[in-house]
Amino acid sequence: MVAHVSDFGISKLLGEGEDSVTQTMTMATIGYMAPEYGSEGIVSAKCDVYSYGVLLMETFTRKRPTDAMFTGEMSLKRWVEESLPHGLSEVVDANLVREEQAFSAKMDCLLSIMDLALDCCMESPDKRMHMTDAAAKLKKIKVKFLDDVAASS
Repeated sequence: MVAHVSDFGISKLLGEGEDSVTQTMTMATIGYMAPEYGSEGIVSAKCDVYSYGVLLMETFTRKRPTDAMFTGEMSLKRWVEESLPHGLSEVVDANLVREEQAFSAKMDCLLSIMDLALDCCMESPDKRMHMTDAAAKLKKIKVKFLDDVAASS
């Protein structure tokens, strides 16, 4: 249980409100930081949303954004993006889908989670969802997954 991401809560440097923006020289973790933070030092709550999206992809692929396979133009985000929807089984952790029980429900759930992660990682902060919306969407994914599993049993 060792934390590897320190970017979350970076928006606490700001005042109250989701639309606050500031500029900083504080360093963030390579691979998890939003493009506007890395290039311009601009910090907002949307930077945390970006980091959350990367963390979701990392969790379900078991690949860090700094993995050696991501060189040049290839990144964790691009790898996941290019795999969807038909190559999902090639990028998700095989341990998550090895059992045939509720396979379809698992794959639907994982596809929804990856879509959410990509929505969180939009290049433009204005196109990223708010964290409250991301949390609500994740809860809906969970409810649908549980309903699908129950229906297939």
